[in-house]
Amino acid sequence: MKQIFNPPNPYESLHREWLEPPPAVKLQVFEDDSRSILSRNESPDLAFRWSVNPYRGCFHACAYCYARSSHEYLGFGAGTDFESKLIVKREAAVLLREAFLKPSWQGELVVFSGNTDCYQPLEAAWGLTRACLQVCAEFRNPVAIITKAALIMRDVDVFKMLHETAAVRVNISIPFATNDMARRVEPQAPSISKRLTVVKALADAGIPTGVSLAPVIPGLNDDQMYEILRLAREAGAQWAFYSLLRLSGSVEPVFLERMAAMFPDRIKKITHRLEVVRGGVLNSSRFFERQKGQGTYAEMLEQLFQTAKKKAGFTDEPGDPSPSTFTRPVPRQASLF
Repeated sequence: MKQIFNPPNPYESLHREWLEPPPAVKLQVFEDDSRSILSRNESPDLAFRWSVNPYRGCFHACAYCYARSSHEYLGFGAGTDFESKLIVKREAAVLLREAFLKPSWQGELVVFSGNTDCYQPLEAAWGLTRACLQVCAEFRNPVAIITKAALIMRDVDVFKMLHETAAVRVNISIPFATNDMARRVEPQAPSISKRLTVVKALADAGIPTGVSLAPVIPGLNDDQMYEILRLAREAGAQWAFYSLLRLSGSVEPVFLERMAAMFPDRIKKITHRLEVVRGGVLNSSRFFERQKGQGTYAEMLEQLFQTAKKKAGFTDEPGDPSPSTFTRPVPRQASLF
């Protein structure tokens, strides 16, 4: 039986504590009646301004997911609620079309999975990501995607259209070199082996594809950079980037509780090294610094990554898709007969 662990929600005045083992976690799906789908990013250290998130919460259950705290805005917890109480935005594609039809939209890069994975298992049934991508293809709007899921291969036909008429780049998240470690930290995500197969399949299909080493967890996977990059490059990845673990808000207690359970022999090393790269604390939210950390150890990680990337054979960097391809479809004239 899986124990429920949710830090107290800071937006609720009351929380419950079980006096006996809690019931098994059951997947629940809710519908979101939001009237907009484009999320505007105001963070100066991120390379995009707009993102689309067809789902809230994520079944992959990654212990480190920075999106966990956002579930608290909905009245849920950041722990098992985040991976078992999932929200779908049924009208996502309709709302995206409406946004693109507004005169104010002139065509900018739209990132899918700026928050939670747009190809998590719900997508197989709901198809919201595919529908949104088809809208992007129709309007020739550039797209970038980051995902762990093999389901992305279903939409290669749409990616080819985007690649030919606008721009698309796909980033596969591979923060671990082995299936065993990944399974303990990302328990419900596809295996590393499967993700590498996806990289190869996308590259073979001519889709610009890179790899994301995110997050780098000091004391756990920071010594795996070269092996990850080597495997990704052999599979056909064209570029690679990394970011440091972030433990904002309630993500911190969830992560620490799960790492202590999964890696009892490493937890002290992990927390110590995090404090080293975070200036004596476990988390820093300062722009630019939050992605790479600070101090000598953070500089060493950057040098290690650059050296490993060069050794693995990476030369290309993802270019910025030009928004000049954006165009609104001309409405068909109704027949007079």
